[in-house]
Amino acid sequence: MSNILLTFLGRTPKTESGYRPTRYDFGDGSAEPPTAFFGWSLQRRLRPRRLVILGTAGSMWDHLFEDEPAFQAGNDDALALLDAVAGKRVCAAHLAPWAPHLRARLGCEVFLELIPYARDTAEQVELLRIMAGHVGTGDRVDLDVTHGFRHLPMLAILAALHLRSVRGAEIGGIWYGAYDPDSGAAPVHDLAGLLHIADWLQALHTYDKDGDYGAFAPLLGPAGKLLEEAGFFERTSNPVKAREKLTGWSGRADRFPPDDPAAALFSDALHERISWYRRGTRAEWERALAQEYLNRGDYVRAAIYGLESIISTEVTKLPGGMTDYDARDSARRSLKTKEAFRTLDWIRNALAHGVRPRDQKVTKIISDRATLERTLRNLLQSL
Repeated sequence: MSNILLTFLGRTPKTESGYRPTRYDFGDGSAEPPTAFFGWSLQRRLRPRRLVILGTAGSMWDHLFEDEPAFQAGNDDALALLDAVAGKRVCAAHLAPWAPHLRARLGCEVFLELIPYARDTAEQVELLRIMAGHVGTGDRVDLDVTHGFRHLPMLAILAALHLRSVRGAEIGGIWYGAYDPDSGAAPVHDLAGLLHIADWLQALHTYDKDGDYGAFAPLLGPAGKLLEEAGFFERTSNPVKAREKLTGWSGRADRFPPDDPAAALFSDALHERISWYRRGTRAEWERALAQEYLNRGDYVRAAIYGLESIISTEVTKLPGGMTDYDARDSARRSLKTKEAFRTLDWIRNALAHGVRPRDQKVTKIISDRATLERTLRNLLQSL
């Protein structure tokens, strides 16, 4: 596992005395020396084992080597690089002689990578591929987007998400030094908090896809365990226990972490997705869950909860109450005289057990997705 700094090299204004330096402010009272390349400030602070400097053919590559005696002496390699920088046509051959100098001076691995201008999808994907090529499984990665194009911060967020997904990387920070030409101030911002918003979006997407509340558990601290348990009970056809867990979570003062602004942003969306437990009767809970599972294409659970909703409505007419197994079984048997119930039951059996139904009508229903969805929707609406 390595700690890696991926930093972009742009092109700041240049005068007779060199590229314009900026004194960046990390907000901790430290006196940072002025620098034309913010990557130097991060390298000093983070001490990465690997420094990857990414720049285009027109970046200020010559600035990286201004302190090297060989470069100051103006040897052939230095003159060739200076000419290439001026013409915005730097290639790998211009950089190859100088990378070893940086490795020796900084005491870490250094890679100088020429990147495309990320003008279209192909170039943007190529940039992500280049960045991922320097990251191993489980590495800690910091990204610096201070220099370069204005669209780089957006690409950096995508790159961070990509590295977390394909490499399991830990994102230490997404750094941006915001220079203000009017005041000369240059506060440093860490944009990594945007990844937490992405985590919430992913959790919502996961829940909308499969209905598992456990997707929210890692984002909610100790209270998240209740949602995880609610998801388990709901997905094992136990709405009573699921409702109990959801009610317990909803009643906790710390159901959302108080210091997490992203949680506040998504709280309404989460409450909306678990609103079924606020309905008055068990039959209403099950009917709502049947509809939710149908909407996300989980036909087996849609049929199961649809059947249980019918039974819950019927069992209230019998002695014993809805939690009595014998009463529910008796209600189930009596309901089999009704065609809609039998059809839904046969659909459930065919989907759950993978057996060919004896009824040709059901065989036709489950042989076509649109027909199955329409039939289930009509049956559920008739409950």
